[in-house]
Amino acid sequence: MKRIFTNARLLLPGEEQPREGSLMIDGERIASATDVASHEGAKEIDCQGRLLAPGIVDLGVFAIDKPAFRFGGITRAALMPDQSPVLDLPAMIKQRAAEGKPDLWSHPIAAATIGLEGTHMAEIGLMKRSGAKAVATGRQWIADSGTMLRLLQYCKALDLTLIVHSEDAGLTQGAVATHSETATRLGLASASPAAEAISVARDIALVQETGAPVHFRQVTTQDGLDLVRAAKRENLPVTCGITPAHLLLSDIAISDFRTFTRLSPPLRSEDNRLACLEAVKDGTVDVIASGHDPRGPEDKRLPYAESAPGMAGAETLLALSLTLVRDGTVSIGRLFELLSANPAKILGVEAGLLQAGYEADFILIDEDSPWQVDTRKMAAAAGNTPFDGLPVQGRVTAIYKGGRAY
Repeated sequence: MKRIFTNARLLLPGEEQPREGSLMIDGERIASATDVASHEGAKEIDCQGRLLAPGIVDLGVFAIDKPAFRFGGITRAALMPDQSPVLDLPAMIKQRAAEGKPDLWSHPIAAATIGLEGTHMAEIGLMKRSGAKAVATGRQWIADSGTMLRLLQYCKALDLTLIVHSEDAGLTQGAVATHSETATRLGLASASPAAEAISVARDIALVQETGAPVHFRQVTTQDGLDLVRAAKRENLPVTCGITPAHLLLSDIAISDFRTFTRLSPPLRSEDNRLACLEAVKDGTVDVIASGHDPRGPEDKRLPYAESAPGMAGAETLLALSLTLVRDGTVSIGRLFELLSANPAKILGVEAGLLQAGYEADFILIDEDSPWQVDTRKMAAAAGNTPFDGLPVQGRVTAIYKGGRAY
């Protein structure tokens, strides 16, 4: 059935600002995304001047959390392999791929090593056949460079992107904060931010050796970003991501021992935060993701050093990211490259763009709608957000997956 979404402000590929127009879908795919004339037999839906944007593709969540994703406008979620059990077998990939249906696309990411222990490679070829769109090292960095080299060689042969966690565990073991005046004053075990740059540098050297595509899931320091920036100048197949928390918060946020600010990687200094914003602005950062990791009281209602890292980020991803547009850091078009187009490209799926032939996954947004983040009212499985009480703007008013509202 053909449907035409009229009176919309469309975010079209390559354009910085929305354009007034209409979008037509045919079945589960976009038929046309410019000025669409009336079509006999097509149902028309009035968007009432709302922003019509590609559905968000959240790269690297730790739980499939449908209510949170629906609220946040996420139509596709790439699930990290850090599950119980670990996603290191083809059957587990098939099972988790079906988890989001019919409301959203779930893309389970294959574990790079058996049990995510960093020693023996998992059957990534078989997991690709079962639907895995990428491979990941999970929450850990693979310390053995020989294992990492072989893994990259396999990923290159299989045309899969390797998503890596970038912290040298030899430096960060036991640490819960970035080494700084704040951590010292609070008496928290801390690690040098150099742990990130060291791991990024090693992995870039192996990308030079193999030519395999690598996505650094979170790069949060000036030195790490400089390394990625230099690798891109050499046209190496590297990309990097970040979460809104590392763009909007510094390590000052941990001063009252609030466990909701216990993240991995930990919050950085103000200088590093500003460097991250600049990296978003100059194109070094490719992806903004939620890092969605809902943690209940059993993980968070503990002394800071004993709490588990992670935040529930799906519901706040869009609203927090829109602050970058209001502050002039990026245009709205560039923002949806970071939220939708680039993560879809890394996963190799035909989504993330309002383009003919692509999956009809899109959202309607009221950019100016005000609301307040409230952990007590969040739709997520748990409300562990460091942004509790923050007034924000931007709300999804409708969400479509494969052309179907849900």
